[in-house]
Formats: sequence, C-alpha cells, structure tokens
Amino acid sequence: MIVIVEGCGTNITSVQFALERIGKKACVTTDVKRIQSASHVILPGVNTASRAMSQLQQHQLTEVIRHLKQPVLGICSGMQILYDHSEEGDVACLNIFPGKIASLPAGKGLTVPHMGWNQLQWQGPASSLVKGINTGSYVYFVHSYVSPLDEKTQAYTLATAHYGLTFSAIVQQHNFYGVQFHPERSGQVGEKILHNFFNIRVTTHEYLSRH
Repeated sequence: MIVIVEGCGTNITSVQFALERIGKKACVTTDVKRIQSASHVILPGVNTASRAMSQLQQHQLTEVIRHLKQPVLGICSGMQILYDHSEEGDVACLNIFPGKIASLPAGKGLTVPHMGWNQLQWQGPASSLVKGINTGSYVYFVHSYVSPLDEKTQAYTLATAHYGLTFSAIVQQHNFYGVQFHPERSGQVGEKILHNFFNIRVTTHEYLSRH
C-alpha cells in the first residue's frame, strides 16, 4: 500500500493522477497504523513549512515519520520539511536532513517564486531514485524556498539546479528522499523518478545497517 500523508500539502490530487498514469494507487490518510504499514510514503507539496508542520503535530505524526523504515519521498515543500529548520514561518522541521531551508533571492532579472522548467545537474553518488535519468534533464519547479548547497547539504544532495544560486534538487538520507521539483508535473522524467521510487525496497536489515 502506498500512502500520501494528508495535511502536508495541497497537490494531493495531482500526485494521485500521476500515480494512476503509472498504474499505482495511493491511500490519503493521517492514520498512524496505515502510514507505518505502507510500502512507500509520500509527503506532498504546495504548502508552507509552518502549516505542514502544524498539521503533522496536530495528528501526532512528527515522530512517526522520523522513524519510518520504508522509502519516504518528500515533494517540494514536502522535501523542505525534512530539514532541520525553515525560514518560511521560522519553524523547526523534521530534522532528518541537516541544514536550513532559506528563501530564494530575488533580483538580477529573476522573479520569485521560481516557476517553470529547469535542468538537473548530478552532484552526488548514484541512487536508485535517479536510475536512467540523464544530467541536464528538465523538471518542473514552483517554489520560493530552497536548500542552498553548502558543506552540510552537499553530502546528501544527488542533484542540483540553479536559479540565482545553486540549490539541492534531489536529496537522499538513508530511506528518505526529497525532490524540490514536482515529478507529477515533469513529464516522462518525473514519471521515471516515480517509477524508480516505487521500485525501491528497504528491508529492516538494510535500514538498521545504515544507522
């Protein structure tokens, strides 16, 4: 069973449609037992960090998510709440990835939010999530906050993108994955990433050996 955590973001319907296009169905829930027993968990996007964290706290899900052992994918703001802290609402987040989410700088002919197609550039080692995806591939972004690439974030960054600054576009920490863009709106590249995610299996032994 695939679970989309309700309350994290508002792009749930578009994510569900994307899953249907690749032959998958997902349960939208805040039920702890369903989340813990899911094969894969998605934290959707299109939300503020403060609102998403408030919803998770309201449903007592913060510690539940932190201790999940199956593959977890955060999309857009769903990726951002995996970090220590976000400037968006000055809120503490899930503390799975080190670093702070910061606002995108405006100016130099750039508008915020960053909206539209942009290229991925590989940064880190190979990962099952990006199998078959070429560097330079285009994906679709809509966001005003980012994880800037620095010494803390570089170790967990699989791919970057650039818009005024270089930021983490795909990240991985053990069984937790994050994409700053919207795979559900990124055509064949996005569908391939979703396919790859659902093909990932993390056993208890593998998970424990990494911690």
